[in-house]
Formats: sequence, structure tokens, C-alpha cells
Amino acid sequence: MSDSVSIKIRLHNQDSVALGPGKADLLDAILQHGSISAAGRAMGMSYKRAWDLVNTMNLSFSKPLVVTAKGGSHGGGAEVTEFGKSILTAYRDLEKKAYVSIADDLEKMTQLLGS
Repeated sequence: MSDSVSIKIRLHNQDSVALGPGKADLLDAILQHGSISAAGRAMGMSYKRAWDLVNTMNLSFSKPLVVTAKGGSHGGGAEVTEFGKSILTAYRDLEKKAYVSIADDLEKMTQLLGS
């Protein structure tokens, strides 16, 4: 698939984006780093921005995608729930299926673009 033409899949819930590429990447980063702040830093965003995105995701679905633990002697952190992991897997599968199904059309559109 060409990098010139691309699609982005976003799942909308009323007036907000419940899940899209950036939020999926944030879930991956939380899985990797174990905290919202570390995930945000790794993605070049503020803690507030990362927290706002997590809050939107949690409010958009029937169950939370991310849970947090307050700091203390063992420190705080965040964890992607099993439900969150299943949503992330389903979203990534949806992306793959969409890209495969429209790859030829994307290539045609790329050829029609001016340089």
C-alpha cells in the first residue's frame, strides 16, 4: 500500500471519537509503559492530553478500557483492562481488514494524485 493515500478508521460515539489510530496507539503505549504519563511522554503528549484521551475512551464504551492505581509507596500506574485489550485487538483487526480490502483502490487513487 502506498504512503501517499491513506485512511483512518475512527469509531464515533455521539459527539466524540471513541477510538481511532491515536487512541489505539495510546493504549499500546500504556500496555508497554504501565502508566498514562509514561505513555504520553513516549508519544510526545502531555499527561493531561493523554488522560483526557483515556477518559474519553472509558466513557465511550460499556466498560473501562484503562484503570488506574493511585501512587504510594509502590507507585501508581495504569493498566489496559482485558476488555480494553479485546477492543484494541478488534480495532487493529478492523484496520487490517479495511486496508486489505481497499489496497487496490488506494493504489489507483495514489496514481491519480499530482506530484
